[in-house]
This record gives sequence, C-alpha cells and structure tokens, in this order.
Amino acid sequence: MTLLHIQISEASYDAIPVLHDIDLQIDEGAFIAVIGANTAGKSTLLKAVSGLMPNVKGTISLLGENLLSLPAHEIPTRGVAHVPEGRHVFPLMSVEENLWLGGYCHRHDEAGLKTTLEKIYVMFPRLLERAKQLAGTLSGGEQQMVAIGRALMGKPKLLLLDEPSHGLAPKIVKELHDAFLEIHKSGVTTLLVEQNTKLALSVASDALVLQAGHIVLKGKSSELLHDPRIREAYLGI
Repeated sequence: MTLLHIQISEASYDAIPVLHDIDLQIDEGAFIAVIGANTAGKSTLLKAVSGLMPNVKGTISLLGENLLSLPAHEIPTRGVAHVPEGRHVFPLMSVEENLWLGGYCHRHDEAGLKTTLEKIYVMFPRLLERAKQLAGTLSGGEQQMVAIGRALMGKPKLLLLDEPSHGLAPKIVKELHDAFLEIHKSGVTTLLVEQNTKLALSVASDALVLQAGHIVLKGKSSELLHDPRIREAYLGI
C-alpha cells in the first residue's frame, strides 16, 4: 500500500528551482535512501515533505491527504517525523526532556510514551546513562541519538533522516547503522538522505539518485551498490 506519493513539478527557496518533475511513490514499510552530490536537492526533498519549503508546486499525499495544504506544525500530527541535518537538540533541556518533547502529539497517552521511551533506551543505551544530562553537553554522536530518539517518540508512520552520519566517528556510524536496521524492522517507513553512500546503500532496501533536482536513477540498493556509475561517482571505486 502506498504511504506517500510525492508529485512536485517545482520546488524553490526563491526564484531558482531546486527540484523539478519529481514523481515518487513510497510504500508502507519501505526504506529508501536518497543519494547524490551536494546541491542535488536531497535535503530540499525532505523539507518539502515536512512543510519547511516555502515554494512547492504539486502535491505530497500521505495516505491520500495533501500535506502541502497543512501548516508545518500540523504535519507531525499526521505521523511524519523529520530528523534535520545538524541534529538541533534543545541544549538546555535534559536528554529525557528532549525525548519527551518528541512525543508531544501523543501527550495524552503517557503509558504508551513510557513504553516507547523504554524501547529507545534499549536501542541507544547511552541515552539512558545520560538521561538527566543537558543535551547540549553531549558529543555529536550522542546528540544524533537524541534527535533520532526524539523523532521516534512521535510514533511516526514516516521517518525522514537528513545526513545522520555527517561528521561522526566510524564507531558511532556503526551504531546508527544498526539502529536504522532495527527501525526498519519495526515497520517504520524511512526516507534517508545520506552523503555516506556506502552506509545508505547498506541499510536501505531501495535507493534513488538525485542530480540537479531530478531523479536520474532508482532501484534496489543491492543493485545500485554494484552499478559502475554509482561506484565511480559516489564510492570512488
């Protein structure tokens, strides 16, 4: 069943279009990686879905509802969670306060949120160790765990991940790799934007390549990983 259907004729920040003629259907439970060079429009695609793009022509339908008709602050209530590039945790709030804030849309289901919080602490044990610590004092990798956990507290149907491995040590990247596989296994539909092409293709089931705002290639991740065009352009092989 199709969860999300993106049909964008044009998306721009000002007069210069960033995305062109995008037509993408994402099924429930899918895990799709979006790869491409800088300025290809990868982050713009996620921002369009979560209502953060000022100028989008077309429709973005989540289970038949056009998200472009909603203000950005209502989109999380429809089951869309966006982990932005740069993490953007609330530095003067504790780790646990950041996580609880992610569950605001479900604030009347305290028991359910506690169950979700326990699952996040199992996924990221380091967050349990630092639950009372101010989020701004954590390492970059730990803050990324907070950002992902905060998104999961919203019990999303669709999880948008923007450059989650950027600037992180290989050990942390491996932990995120495992977490992404676990999130996918739980049934959360995921759209991953990632400069680390090897990571992206190793966790996602499918992938697409954006180039100058267009989708120029898509298919199974395992096939794209061995595509000579991908290996040369993005893996340096």
